[in-house]
Amino acid sequence: MLCLAVSLAFAQAPAIEVERAAALMGLEAARCPSGSDAERVRCLLALHLGDDAAARALATALYERAGHVVGVLPEEDFDGGYRGVIHLVPQRPVGKERRHLEFAAGALDDLDAFLVDTEAKAGAALRYRWRALELRFFRSVKRRTPAAFASRWSISYNVNGTLNGSRPVVRHLLFHEVFHLNDDGWSQVALSEDYEALVARCGTAIACLTRYVPEPLVVKGGTYYSFMPGNGVREYAADLAVRYFREQREVMLGRSVKTPFKCQAPENARAWAKLVERFFGGVDRVPSCPRAPAP
Repeated sequence: MLCLAVSLAFAQAPAIEVERAAALMGLEAARCPSGSDAERVRCLLALHLGDDAAARALATALYERAGHVVGVLPEEDFDGGYRGVIHLVPQRPVGKERRHLEFAAGALDDLDAFLVDTEAKAGAALRYRWRALELRFFRSVKRRTPAAFASRWSISYNVNGTLNGSRPVVRHLLFHEVFHLNDDGWSQVALSEDYEALVARCGTAIACLTRYVPEPLVVKGGTYYSFMPGNGVREYAADLAVRYFREQREVMLGRSVKTPFKCQAPENARAWAKLVERFFGGVDRVPSCPRAPAP
C-alpha cells in the first residue's frame, strides 16, 4: 500500500499567503483578522465552504496535509487554441459538485504518496514541487473542456470537464498539470529534437504515432493529444510524465508493466531517460528492456 510520509517538498514549497488565499476564495482577508496564518486560512475556508460541512472538512484537511488552498477561478474567456474561446465561470465545489473536490483531494494525496516514495528512493530532494498549490474550481459554459489547466503554481479544475469523472482519471489529470508547473521550458530544450522529427515523420497519422505516444487520449476529429497540432512538445512531455507515473505505480503495487514505454522505440527511451534524470532523481522501478528498442 502507498502511504503518506514527511517530505522535503513540504519545506521547499512556500506557504500560500493569507491575502492570496483570501483572493482565491473571493473574500477579504480582514474577515479572519486574528490567529496564525494557518488559522486564518482555515477560517477563510470555513467562510468559503461553510454551507457544506463535508466540503469544508475536505478542503481544510487538504490544506493541513499539504498546504493546498481551495478557491475558485474568476470569470474569464479562455483561449482554448484549436477548441476556440471558452467562457469559464467560478464554481465552488459544494453540494452536487463536492464530488470533484473529493476526486481532487484523493488524487493529490495519491500524488503525494508516490512522490514522497520516489524522493526517498532517490535519497535526495526531487527537483519537483507538488505541495502548497492553489486549486481553483470553475465551470465551462456550454462546453466540456478544458478539463484543467495550470499556471503559476495554480491548477484550475473544471467541474464540467469530460475527463473529470473518477479519482483514477483525475489522478492522471492532476499529475499532468503538476508537471506543467514544473516544466519551466525544460521540455522545449530537452525533447524538441526527437519530437519534431516524429511530427515530420508521422504528421497526425494515428497508425504511425501509436508507437511513440505516451498516453492514448485521442482528440475528437483529430489525433493523439500529445501530437495534436498546436499542443506541441509541452503536452507530449506532460503526457510522458503521466506515463512515468502510471508505470512506476504499477511496479509499486506489485504488478508488471506489460509494454514499457521506454522499450518501444529509441526516441521513447531517450525521452524517458531525460525525464527520469531531470525530475525524479534517476528513479526508475521498471526493469531494463530485454534488448534495445528497434529503430
